[in-house]
Amino acid sequence: MNKKYLPIGSIVKLKNKDVLIMVTGYYSVEYEENVMIYDYSGCLYPEGLMVKNGICSFNQSDIDNVIFKGYESDSYNTLVNNFDNKDTLEEKSINLDNIEDLFGEDIKTTEEFEIPHYKFDENGILDMNVSSITDYALNGAYFYAKHILDNTNYKKAIAFGISGDEKHHTIKPIYLDGREYFMDLPEVESFISFNSDNIDEYYIREILKEDTDEEKTTAEILKDAKELHEYLRNYGNLSDKDKPLVVSGILLALKEIEYKNFSIDDLIGDKVKTDGSKIYNAIKDNLDRSQVSPETKKDKLLSQFSIIKDTVILNEKNDILGKTPLKYYTEYLYNKLYKTIRYNQTSEDYLGRFYGEFMSYSGGDGQSLGIVLTPKHICNLFCELIDLKPEDVVLDPCCGTAGFLVSAMHDMLKKANNEHEKTSIKRNQLHGYELQPYMFTIATTNMILRGDGKSNLICDDFLAQDANKLQLKGSTVGMMNPPYSMGKVSPEKCELSFTEHLLDSLVVGGKAIVIVPQSTMTGKNKYEQSIKENILKHHTLEGVITLNTNTFYGVGTNPCIAVFTAGIPHHKDKICKFIDFSDDGYEVQKHKGLVETERAKDRKQHLLDVWFNKIEAPTKFCVETSIDSDDEWLHSYYYFNDEIPKDLDFKNTIADYLTFEINMITHDRGFLFDAEENK
Repeated sequence: MNKKYLPIGSIVKLKNKDVLIMVTGYYSVEYEENVMIYDYSGCLYPEGLMVKNGICSFNQSDIDNVIFKGYESDSYNTLVNNFDNKDTLEEKSINLDNIEDLFGEDIKTTEEFEIPHYKFDENGILDMNVSSITDYALNGAYFYAKHILDNTNYKKAIAFGISGDEKHHTIKPIYLDGREYFMDLPEVESFISFNSDNIDEYYIREILKEDTDEEKTTAEILKDAKELHEYLRNYGNLSDKDKPLVVSGILLALKEIEYKNFSIDDLIGDKVKTDGSKIYNAIKDNLDRSQVSPETKKDKLLSQFSIIKDTVILNEKNDILGKTPLKYYTEYLYNKLYKTIRYNQTSEDYLGRFYGEFMSYSGGDGQSLGIVLTPKHICNLFCELIDLKPEDVVLDPCCGTAGFLVSAMHDMLKKANNEHEKTSIKRNQLHGYELQPYMFTIATTNMILRGDGKSNLICDDFLAQDANKLQLKGSTVGMMNPPYSMGKVSPEKCELSFTEHLLDSLVVGGKAIVIVPQSTMTGKNKYEQSIKENILKHHTLEGVITLNTNTFYGVGTNPCIAVFTAGIPHHKDKICKFIDFSDDGYEVQKHKGLVETERAKDRKQHLLDVWFNKIEAPTKFCVETSIDSDDEWLHSYYYFNDEIPKDLDFKNTIADYLTFEINMITHDRGFLFDAEENK
């Protein structure tokens, strides 16, 4: 007996559901542990597609009551009557041969864009007929993986169905564990998640659906940061600016425990020799032990740490705690943070993470203090895009908490061939400038805690330095996240000024990589345009990578990465890469902020493969072209989309434009939208 399918637009109530559903289509396919084919697709009524992920699938048997029946025409009757006369999903597809007659020659069907990748049988599972195994990638992968499990001692397998060509392809992994069905896994663009370093993490996250050790660690860091913020505020009455100074100072003091020169048990709340003075003296001893020089630099650090011994409330016993706040903080940091930083061998900028969390829990993002901390994954990406070598000399002229230098140090140490090279890296090949004394103190502390014995950081204005003298440092790589929006106050302090000065400060052939607002790459006012022209006269632009708009989550900046070669004039025929990496595999999650998803490693590997010319990519991802100084050095400027746009594309374009306009206005470029002023 044939089913009588309801027409599109019908409204139904499903069994055991209190909501109304409007029929929007037929033969919906859903992917869970099994592949399932349903009679209908639908959306909530009256909300429709206003609800995120609002499309659902259901069968005729799920319908409890038909509230409203949609329009029935002769063509509708012909369509649904043909459904049950067909045996396979492929045959159930609507015939679109005459679509050009209806909409014109320019219309494209889904079939023209999609690559045949799998085929189901009448039961909604992968078809195991010989033709399907040979003609469909996923069917073949499933067949051979199951054969392996059936005929070997292996109990679990991950197989890949691969179809398409170099530019347009689909790589679909599936997981089998000996049962008749498989677990559908997200598509990937590379096999980076499945190498020996990453496969365990992938298995835990994607197959077991559990948090990885890193995710658990991150969650713990966020929890500890929140707690410490509350303790610093409640028991010490500390400002946002002073919190990280207290934290970093205590960490330096704790380092003296190794030399039996400091003990937490000695913090007894004595009013003559206070807890703060004991911690301060331990800080001084550790700076001597770390060979921090010159003396003026050490004195500057100690002047910042004097808050620990001079703040009365920190050195008085708290009735609630039964001890001084300083002792309480010291115990907390020893157990929660010190051991992690001291013995952790990753590039994680823990002090920077804590600082960022302090700012967020204070109800701000640190912008009032001039701080936009670079996320860990961007610091690591810098090292990979530059292809950092163990012999490189790295300069960060706006080093903040030293996140770039920490990442560079660990990357270079990993590649070093012997202990001599490692010593040279730590003592001679990492240089930084930081203008703000408290940030300079945190950065120096961070480097000392990571084993950088001398810590070649200078508290000074980078723009005030003579570029010719800076070249004498022999820096081959420059990494920079300059202060944003300084050009509002002083045009000569705009992001492009910092970029040009960095390029002038590197050796000929050195590489500079910077993260700046996208608006920096437009250079529409005369001053910035002149800088762009001057950059190309003396240096070479290699490419610009547009990043996820949430990279600096909560700050409201749309960033991009620009890569240059210093000291070599830009040839007019030079081909540059402009990449749209807005889909980087990171997403904002409630109560966590920006977090890494299972796609992040894969997306990054795809970016690196394209950047280093290992694979080609469609222009939607990467445009390769020559440039002029008056171009907008962004992917969106050079990219031409020759596909027919959909309604959603239009909405997204409008949203992107509004975001761009707001970004321009906030960076003092509102004049771009004033027609009169631009005449």
